[in-house]
Amino acid sequence: VSLRQNQSSVVEFILLGFSNFPELQEQLFGVFLAVYLVTLMGNAIIIVIITLEQTLHVPMYLFLQNLSVVDVSFSAVIMPEMLVVLTREKTSISFMSCFAQMYFILFFGGTECFLLGTMAYDRFAAICHPLSYPMIMNKRVFMKLVMFSWVSGIMVATVQTTWVFSFPFCGPNVINHLFCETPPVLELACADTFLFEIYAFTGTILIVMVPFVLILLSYIRILFAFSTCASHLTSVTLFYGTANMTYLQPKSGYSPETKKLMSLSYSLLTPLLNPLIYSFRNSEMKRALMKLWRRRVDIHAF
Repeated sequence: VSLRQNQSSVVEFILLGFSNFPELQEQLFGVFLAVYLVTLMGNAIIIVIITLEQTLHVPMYLFLQNLSVVDVSFSAVIMPEMLVVLTREKTSISFMSCFAQMYFILFFGGTECFLLGTMAYDRFAAICHPLSYPMIMNKRVFMKLVMFSWVSGIMVATVQTTWVFSFPFCGPNVINHLFCETPPVLELACADTFLFEIYAFTGTILIVMVPFVLILLSYIRILFAFSTCASHLTSVTLFYGTANMTYLQPKSGYSPETKKLMSLSYSLLTPLLNPLIYSFRNSEMKRALMKLWRRRVDIHAF
C-alpha cells in the first residue's frame, strides 16, 4: 500500500467554480473563452515574430519571448480546466491531475515572478548605464538569468506541491475554487499546516515581494526615460499584488469568492495584458509585425 493511500482516503477532488451563481457561470464561460483565445494569439504572435526577425535577437526581446512562452503555458494549464468547471455544477478532478495542475501553476507562476524581475534589471541596465550595457548584459549573462528564472520556477513548484500533497486528505474533498491552487487545497488537509504556512509566508516574500521591490526601484530610476514604464508597472503590480495576497497567508480570512477573483486577476489578466503592454506599443515589434505581414501578402500575390 502506498504512503498516500495510507494517509488519504480522498482519491479525487470536486471543483465548485462559481456554482452558487449559475447564470454568471454561463456568461463567464464566453468571456473567459474569448480572453483565452486572445491570450494564446497575442503571445503566439510575439513568439513567432521574435523567432523569425533576426534584428530582435537581443536580450530585451528574447526575455519577452520567454515571458510569452511562460504566459501561454500558464494559461494552458489553468484555462481549459476552468472552462470545463464553468460548464458544470460540480467538476471532479483526480488526485494526480490536481497535483499536476498545482505543480505547473507554481512552476510557470514562479518563473514569471523571476523573469519580470530580470526584465526590469535589463531595462534598468540599458537605460541607466547605456555605455556599459553590452558588457553588463552579454549573451552569457542573459542565458544565466533566463536559466535562473526557469530553474527557480521548477524548485518553487517541486518543494511546494510535494509538501502540500504530503498532507493527509481524509475528506471533505470539495475545493471551493476554479482550479487546484495551493490555498484552497490546503484548507482540506487533515493535519496541522502551521509549518507550511510559515514557509508559504517567507517563500512568498522572497519569490513575490523581492522581485516586485526590485522592479519598483529600477522603475523609479527610469520612469521618465521609458515610455511603457507606467503600463508595465500596472501589469506587474496586478500580478505581484494579487499573487502576494493569495499566497502570503494561504489560510487567510478572505471569502472563497474574493479568493477566486484574486486568482483570476493574475491567471487571466496578466497573460492577456503582457503582449499588449510590452509588444504592441513597441515600435520595433510593430515594424517586425508589418514586415512579416508584407512578406505574407507578397507571397500570396505571386
